[in-house]
Amino acid sequence: KAFDSVDRTTLWKLLRHYGVPQKVVNIIQSSYDGLHCKIVHGGQLKKSFEVKTGVRQGCLLSPFLLLLVIDWIIKTSTSEGKHGIQWTSRMQLDDLDFADDLALLSQTQQQMQEKTTSIAAASAAVGLNIHKGKSKVLRYNTACTNPITIDGEDLEDVKTFTYLSSIIDEQGGSDADVKAQIGKARAAYLQLRNIWNSKQLSTNTKVRIFNTNVKTVLLYGAET
Repeated sequence: KAFDSVDRTTLWKLLRHYGVPQKVVNIIQSSYDGLHCKIVHGGQLKKSFEVKTGVRQGCLLSPFLLLLVIDWIIKTSTSEGKHGIQWTSRMQLDDLDFADDLALLSQTQQQMQEKTTSIAAASAAVGLNIHKGKSKVLRYNTACTNPITIDGEDLEDVKTFTYLSSIIDEQGGSDADVKAQIGKARAAYLQLRNIWNSKQLSTNTKVRIFNTNVKTVLLYGAET
């Protein structure tokens, strides 16, 4: 629901903050003036109503506008100190982002709590709210069990978590993800049992079908 919740007044300010010329901002803003929407309920088209928040659904510019907002939230929340994990000798990794799916990284429970609180506050300032039910805490090699909270509500601790279709576990390895992909590939292979047993198809054709329908499932997301 992130697309529907962005505060537009803040969005125009962020565009200027990122160096977008005022003339361009005015053009974008004018495309949102008097924006109305209609819905179908009970098989009937209802009266139009004005939409005052969020970015336009289906507009090619909307994903870019949302990314600007997310980028501002992250930079605002991580600018005060180094609370990420050591990625290289000179660099820390604070988070992983894909659209509005964020994975926060910290060395300690206290740092994670501070970062989570900061992210929640910055998000609320632009009209976005963190979905507490979908937010999980995955601990790696730590004895600390103090909960991470948002607005006084504890986030669920889990031993595995799926992020962008990849399974991450508390051991820090990829074994669980590899096993899951093998299982999916096996299922895809068995669905095409008639193809593999066919005597009318050449080996080359079967290999092409295998590469297209099974191998792609096995290696999905492997590069990341």
